[in-house]
Amino acid sequence: MSIDLRPELAGPAPRRSRPALVTALHWVFVGFAALAVGMLLDGSDAAVLRTAALVGYPVAVLLSVVAALRGPERGRRISIVLHLVMALAQFVFSIPATVALLGIPLSLTILALSRPRFPRMSPRIRKIWLILHVGFSVGWLGVALTMTVLAIVGSAAESHALRRGAYEVLHVVDLAAAIPSMFLAIITGLVLSLGTKWGLVRHWWVLVKFAISVSIPLLAGTVESALADELALRTVDPTAEPGATGIALTACLAGFTVALWGATILSVAKPWPRTRWGARPTPGSGRPAGPRSLRRG
Repeated sequence: MSIDLRPELAGPAPRRSRPALVTALHWVFVGFAALAVGMLLDGSDAAVLRTAALVGYPVAVLLSVVAALRGPERGRRISIVLHLVMALAQFVFSIPATVALLGIPLSLTILALSRPRFPRMSPRIRKIWLILHVGFSVGWLGVALTMTVLAIVGSAAESHALRRGAYEVLHVVDLAAAIPSMFLAIITGLVLSLGTKWGLVRHWWVLVKFAISVSIPLLAGTVESALADELALRTVDPTAEPGATGIALTACLAGFTVALWGATILSVAKPWPRTRWGARPTPGSGRPAGPRSLRRG
């Protein structure tokens, strides 16, 4: 799938504040990447992924500096390609260093402000991506539900063996199933939205669903993983009780499950009108979107 990196030829001229914001965000990303590299240097786990991040972030810093110095228009091509790649790569970088998750919304913001335009998928290709997205999304929901049940079992079990086993299995499911299904569901959803009429920021239901999908990894990598790690260590002792930490983990995972059900409902119901970006004139049409298109997209 090719990407049209040319500036939009129709619609209102971009405000002067947007180019300045893009440039500022490039420098913010440079600072964030430097911080991430510093944190990646402290550790030895996931050596291959850690090395990839230690190479990827300096390259991203160099390209961000070039894009910032060239300006939002001349550096637009670099911005789009760089942050499209980094939005995906930082999921992988987050395995050795959770802080990398914070770079994902930053890269997506820069990407959105750079206003890339993607060609429409053919019906056949769209069906393939739709099948992949639905499958991975269902898998993610199933994994979240499984982890919630395991957290309930671990918190309520009276047997030490059952409690310990529940948290050990939860940890394995988190690493082996939750992270891959989460990553693949978000990536296929991103590709599907950018390659179809729905877009990423044209419709509120797509934007809210994507926000839900991205916020879950951020919370999972910080709050949920810390709670799960603490419980895995604590329950080694047969006399230890999950206590409030077990309840907090259960509530966190239950919240993820409810949020994913909400995203599923949004996919089916497709509520709300278009955003202000989606209501702009279609390039080449010469006229604003009508009331029907505002309601039905």
